[in-house]
Amino acid sequence: MSESQQPTRPGQFGRISPPDGAWLAKQPPEPILDPDLPIIDTHHHFWDRPDYRYLLDELLADIGTGHNVVATVFMECHAMYRASGPEAFKPVGETEFVAGIAAMSRSGIYGSTRVAAGIVGFADLTLGDRVEPVLEAHIRAGGGRFRGVRHSAGWDASDVIGNSGTATGPRVIMRPDFRGGLARLTALGLSFDAWLYHPQLADVVDLARTFPDTTIIMGHVGGPLGYGPYAGKKDEVFAAWKTQITELAKCQNVVMKLGGMTNRLAAFNFRALPAPLPSAEVAAHWRPYMETCIELFGPQRCMFESNFPVEKMGIGWAALWNAFKHIASGASAEEKLDLFSGTARRTYRLD
Repeated sequence: MSESQQPTRPGQFGRISPPDGAWLAKQPPEPILDPDLPIIDTHHHFWDRPDYRYLLDELLADIGTGHNVVATVFMECHAMYRASGPEAFKPVGETEFVAGIAAMSRSGIYGSTRVAAGIVGFADLTLGDRVEPVLEAHIRAGGGRFRGVRHSAGWDASDVIGNSGTATGPRVIMRPDFRGGLARLTALGLSFDAWLYHPQLADVVDLARTFPDTTIIMGHVGGPLGYGPYAGKKDEVFAAWKTQITELAKCQNVVMKLGGMTNRLAAFNFRALPAPLPSAEVAAHWRPYMETCIELFGPQRCMFESNFPVEKMGIGWAALWNAFKHIASGASAEEKLDLFSGTARRTYRLD
């Protein structure tokens, strides 16, 4: 199914659905802000699902709409797992798949952007010590690009929210077996991408304090929720989120990703809009959270992420990065380099 044929209202908040290409096309073109600023997109996916394909060609089409994207980091999304073999090793298929795309990009045939210069895969850290050979298999499959693991732990008691597939309960990252796996991850020099919801942030604080030598990358601004039981509680959610984010920022081993808020914060109902919002309006919705992160963590520990194609349900590529640039407009030139590429280069060890 092509993007132009997608339904206008593909689903509910918290669920991933194909974007509506015809609806996105209603967004008036915007001039690209600060077009020469180098960008490393720290979080995007590839997949080939029955209802929606997003592979190299689709990503490059988005990148080609503007902004100087010099490299990207792939984030695990349960794509192309091995069909056979031991269950624990099936996710290595995703790293093999993305390493192939990265090699295609590295050839230069597809342009100058180094797509998937870093790869973050999945390994079940609740395997404890037994996860080590799985991690070693990822490293071999990544061709020098494998950087770490995301073991998503987003869980909420409300069925409306939509929990992570690997979240077996509210406190996965507090389990001794998970922490045993994290210790093996750290020993191999790999980083951990954390993804859970704002009521669970205290567990990330505990994790960061317990494992000060582990680089922990907090995804999607710490997962603030604004729908389901959190709808109509904007001030309450922000206060609860900020309390824990303030503590998390004190942990020098934690880096914050800025993005991924369209579907979970639900600050505006993009499905009910006749056309996408201009980037400046989107920036106004996200600014309180992102500016707070930049103030607390500093630009040296913050980095922007597209979260494409998930964010594409509510905003196009050019407008998304314009929104980020609106939010960073008060930063110095050096700070902007950190926010858009420098922090990413250091955190994901990109050359």
